[in-house]
Amino acid sequence: MDTIGSAQTLRVLLISTREATRDEVGEALGRAFSDQRLYWVAQSELALPRAQDVMPHVILVDSELDGGNANSLIKTLAPRLPGAAIIAMVEWDAIARASQAVLAGARAFVTKPLQAEDLAAAVRQVLAVTRPSGEAAPQPKPVGHVVAFCAPKGGTGRTTLAVNVALALHEVDREPVALVDADYAAPAVDVVLNLPGGRDIGHLLPRLSRLDESLVEGVLARHSTGVQALLSPPPGELEAPISLPQVQQILVVMKRMFRWVLVDLGLPMDDTAYAFLDSADLIVMSVLPEMVGLRNTRHMLDQLHARGYPDDSVWLVLNRDGLTGGVPARDIEERLRVTLRYSIPDDQPLATHSINRGVPVMVSHPRSALGRAYRGLAERVSRELRHAGEEQAPESGGLLGRLLNPRRSASASGG
Repeated sequence: MDTIGSAQTLRVLLISTREATRDEVGEALGRAFSDQRLYWVAQSELALPRAQDVMPHVILVDSELDGGNANSLIKTLAPRLPGAAIIAMVEWDAIARASQAVLAGARAFVTKPLQAEDLAAAVRQVLAVTRPSGEAAPQPKPVGHVVAFCAPKGGTGRTTLAVNVALALHEVDREPVALVDADYAAPAVDVVLNLPGGRDIGHLLPRLSRLDESLVEGVLARHSTGVQALLSPPPGELEAPISLPQVQQILVVMKRMFRWVLVDLGLPMDDTAYAFLDSADLIVMSVLPEMVGLRNTRHMLDQLHARGYPDDSVWLVLNRDGLTGGVPARDIEERLRVTLRYSIPDDQPLATHSINRGVPVMVSHPRSALGRAYRGLAERVSRELRHAGEEQAPESGGLLGRLLNPRRSASASGG
């Protein structure tokens, strides 16, 4: 790994439709390289934006793609990513296909069924090729963090929390912040921020094949504070649920535009919701101090745990702490068997007043107990994610990317 620098992490992007291949590659790389991260893309149309996002040193292209021609994809990737070495993965008896892949721009190939030793040798071989004089190893572009706000039931103050933390992050970091309204059944961000409608995520979906920053910029609604919002269409206007590839493609562009992308995630927890959660670096779950909500909270925590989301990346935030007759924080922790990461004090009159006026607390009453709490949570989120980024790598792979490499807490990202 001399060509990428001894202090750098080896970044490998796998393009394959098979989850089993991802597992095999992850295990092989883990054995051969002590400091590596594996990213995974299942849809070939997402390969280029994902590669431009993470700037991999090595790209593995499986010959069996989702209807796309592997050699055509290699021809597309090779000139756009000259600093990345492409390795084709072909069947053991398909030597002609391997030759075509090399002609298309691949630097090497490995055969399937995959042998860990062969893959490691091929990676080392392409990394050992001397770069042209003066050419630096590819460096990942700085990308933003995605924070998803969810709740086990309606009425927990999830949207109010997401909006005010977004405003506080913008104030604390002085960097671009975007808010995505992903509550497609009951959108509310436009009301809470008093934003005009007319442009929303529905205007991007037919244009994903040519999606870029200018297209996204054209549909964003700008708040007076500088925070921008990608709004939801009115309920029922989406012709079909937004898919995982669509979510991934939109977030890849938004992470290049904004340091912080906050997602207000509604119910139900369907495939679209999990697509956003898979891309998140942190999940903030708001809960009220009442028994029905606690039961639903435990159920949602169990669901997230079963799907493999790291426990330390799911923050439970108590809203309306100190509510008269509410369950004490200590009892909540004992009942849920989890530590509360933060608490927002109870001031329902101020919260309701701010929603009805369309003026968030961080604008109207930033020095109130609520305002100080929102700012404190924003500071903690900023501190924790920035510190995690410094420890792991400059780019973010989302929570799904932490499942294959517990040592580094992040190694593969599905798309």
